[in-house]
Amino acid sequence: MTVIRAVLRGCGHYLPQRVVENAEFAATLDTSDEWIRTRTGIERRHFAAEGEKTSDLAIAASRAALANAGLTGAELDAIVLATATPDQTFPSTATRVQAALGMHGGFAFDVQAVCAGFVFALAQADALIRVGLARRVLVIGAEVFSRILDFSDRGTCVLFGDGAGAVVLEAAEGIGDATDRGLLATDLRSDGRYNEILYVDGGPSTTGQAGVVRMAGQDVFKHAVVKLAETGAAALARAGLGPADVDWLVPHQANLRIMTMTAQKLGVARERVVVTVQEHGNTSAASIPLALSTAAGEGRFSPGDLVLMEAIGGGLAWGAAVLRW
Repeated sequence: MTVIRAVLRGCGHYLPQRVVENAEFAATLDTSDEWIRTRTGIERRHFAAEGEKTSDLAIAASRAALANAGLTGAELDAIVLATATPDQTFPSTATRVQAALGMHGGFAFDVQAVCAGFVFALAQADALIRVGLARRVLVIGAEVFSRILDFSDRGTCVLFGDGAGAVVLEAAEGIGDATDRGLLATDLRSDGRYNEILYVDGGPSTTGQAGVVRMAGQDVFKHAVVKLAETGAAALARAGLGPADVDWLVPHQANLRIMTMTAQKLGVARERVVVTVQEHGNTSAASIPLALSTAAGEGRFSPGDLVLMEAIGGGLAWGAAVLRW
């Protein structure tokens, strides 16, 4: 019996031109390049220029992904855009991307699961393709986190950066087992009891202002390592696979220590972990597609490779996706 799979046809990313080295924060904060590197693995990040919006980053990444897939925007059926920093309260940032790409049919919408947003968006796109609502779906993660940072808080402002990544998924037939190409399984989870350990202190119905990021770093760290390992193992089990089958782990690029410890818990070798956090910092929903596109551009993936993606963010919300390249 054949099944419909969402197969990855192309990927791309975009980073703003401005590069912010760790040393730049030392001029105004009680911190240093060594302090930041030791605790996070981050060396630099990119910040959007004045007037540069989340949609601008998303459009650039999308064009790169479409070019990589050999497609145009007019050939898309849907866009799912993950972001916690939309251009406007409404309409969705995805519809701005839709218009810019010349996609005049189909539909576009945003998903908000913060750093786990791209995994959640992948799951939505996969479902749309499986049930026949769309054949080609552009999935984007895009953020301008520099606009919601408190630059007097060294515990948060040094962690985040801006960027965007995108992938094109297309329906294809498979035989229904773990040898198929495309998305094989996803695992999505959330627990609102942990809202206060990672949140933004504003919003339209509370303060009427965007607010800034607030985080209890040690608490987030403890939850991240355990929950990422659990969701990764669960997604693999749903696909009928295990950690030994993983060729590449592409985790949310938040903290090098979290990534290293999660890989150890899963039993994935360090050399099989895609790491870009040193160059980009934590770009939230853009983190995984940015790392995926970077690694693909370096030729690290081969047809048939099994890729495990996983992320955790505010909510708490977390999840994983298993993809056969």
